[in-house]
Amino acid sequence: MILYPKALLKNVREITIEFIKNNKLKALILDLDNTLIDYDRNLPQETINWAKQLQGQGVKLYILSNTNKIEKVKKVAEQLGKIQYKTFARKPFKKGFIQIQKELGMNPSEIGVVGDQIFTDVIGGNRCKMFTILVEPISQKDIFITAWKRPIEEMIKNKYKKRVH
Repeated sequence: MILYPKALLKNVREITIEFIKNNKLKALILDLDNTLIDYDRNLPQETINWAKQLQGQGVKLYILSNTNKIEKVKKVAEQLGKIQYKTFARKPFKKGFIQIQKELGMNPSEIGVVGDQIFTDVIGGNRCKMFTILVEPISQKDIFITAWKRPIEEMIKNKYKKRVH
């Protein structure tokens, strides 16, 4: 189902090199807000370490964000090891995902899409036949456009959990 991720994890740091190898992934497309940073733009040091460790193992990382705040995205991309990024992605539309896939020169199945929202990250990644990974939001604080969708996403996650277990 297009609403269900391939994996549901607590946070990005649960994506280990073993997880990546087991799922035959070579790259991760990462959401920014509430996936890598919280509402107040805090990027945990553990996440920086995680990103650098994966890159050291040859995993390509790329930020794809719906925000139009380029400086915010650029700052996080630099902290994570000068990774590439795209802003104003308009997820769940396919365009940003496909552009990154072409730039990376990989098959969709080799790319993981990581984010905290079903209606942007999971649907967009699934529509592009990529491996979707839904993580819990870092913070309970959200912008209005996201906050109203959270209860609906919780219902979908609960159905997904029942189906998987």
